[in-house]
Amino acid sequence: MLTLLWTDIAMLGLVIGVIVAIWRSSKKEHLRRPWAKVFNNRVGVVSLTVVLVFLLIGVLDSVRLQHHDPLPNGDRNEHAQTLSVLDIILTPLRLQVEKTYSQPFASTAYSKEMSVDKAGVSRWTYPRLLYGGAHLQNPESDKQADILSKLSKGLAQGVAAWCVLIFIVWLLIKNLFNSQSKGVSTSLLTLLVIFCVVGMAASLAPYYHILGTDKVGEDVLYQALKSIRTGLVIGGLTTIVMLPIAISLGLMAGFFRGWIDDVIQYVYTTLSSIPGVLLIAAAILMAQVYMANNPELFTTVEERADMRLLLLCLILGITSWTGLCRLLRAETLKIREMDYVVAARALGVGRFQLLKRHVLPNVMHLVMITIALDFSGLVLAEAVLSYINIGVDPSTYSWGNMINTSRLEMAREPIVWWSLTAAFVFMFSLVLAANLFADVVRDAFDPRYIK
Repeated sequence: MLTLLWTDIAMLGLVIGVIVAIWRSSKKEHLRRPWAKVFNNRVGVVSLTVVLVFLLIGVLDSVRLQHHDPLPNGDRNEHAQTLSVLDIILTPLRLQVEKTYSQPFASTAYSKEMSVDKAGVSRWTYPRLLYGGAHLQNPESDKQADILSKLSKGLAQGVAAWCVLIFIVWLLIKNLFNSQSKGVSTSLLTLLVIFCVVGMAASLAPYYHILGTDKVGEDVLYQALKSIRTGLVIGGLTTIVMLPIAISLGLMAGFFRGWIDDVIQYVYTTLSSIPGVLLIAAAILMAQVYMANNPELFTTVEERADMRLLLLCLILGITSWTGLCRLLRAETLKIREMDYVVAARALGVGRFQLLKRHVLPNVMHLVMITIALDFSGLVLAEAVLSYINIGVDPSTYSWGNMINTSRLEMAREPIVWWSLTAAFVFMFSLVLAANLFADVVRDAFDPRYIK
């Protein structure tokens, strides 16, 4: 049975909207040319491939099904759980929960405990993990060879899966290979690297905690992968909320001028004068009070956390449109005085037709670069807001919550460093890929850019 939360519906709707936009763009020559430049740029293709892999993980985490977990004796659990497709794929990581902290690839716990050996003698030792390295009789001597063996096996599986993908793509669209596009070869090589990494991780994950475990023994790699959806929801939905407000008000202020421009300037100047963190904190606290006073509206903790995530996206969207609006207003003031706009106005073209056909297409390069940069900024903003406890719900997987939890871990002796490192690496990869892709798109769509 398919079960969707509000953010799941929004996430899937966003993906469908992107697919429709790509299909419509492919039918217009003035849009195909700049996109062809993007796809022939190696940096743009590599960064786009990485972003699409993150997006695929987010989509898999947004499709929820009723699932029965397997029991240790091989039977199925009678009570069905609502799990995402990603949860089902990552079942070993989800179910293999240790007692507490353990280092990456460790076979023993991170802290010593008092235990009794077979002879009945109490010893202060590092206890063996329940799952990490449990298949090894002598981890100290066998672990290195076992890891290398599983890495080789995973690498071979990744290359084999990549070859199968190449064959399927070749059968479906042979002309793609006949064109010998530089972007196609770059994308395939990037996918080869990704397939190899995924293959090695899939080979190791059932036997080791690749990125260690946290305080309650949960796998850190599982947490980092689950946090991808939260980052994409924050960046994508907030951008969708912000764009219509910024584009409509920015174009109106720059094109109509007069009292319309004065009112719009007053609104975004006033909103910009309010500290963003305080405004977001006030809105989130009011939402928390409302949800606490109306518990009957939320049947599960998951629905409550999802509603808080959705409200956070709306609040961030309402408070983050001012920068793009100001930028579009300034650009529209210049474009409305261009010769082709003046000529169209003299020929009797209506104002809204002028905005749609002449002004909007010439500011879209600014919109695109702002979307990508704001997306990166919003992913980072979620981490900051969760760090000060006004972001997503503590029960929601997010990089911000991982960093917030790592505050106390960094004060331990010895330091628990892997949770913070995992959140940083995943967040850095997504933000860097988005920024590099935005830079390539800006160069391709900016009519004044000459290389």
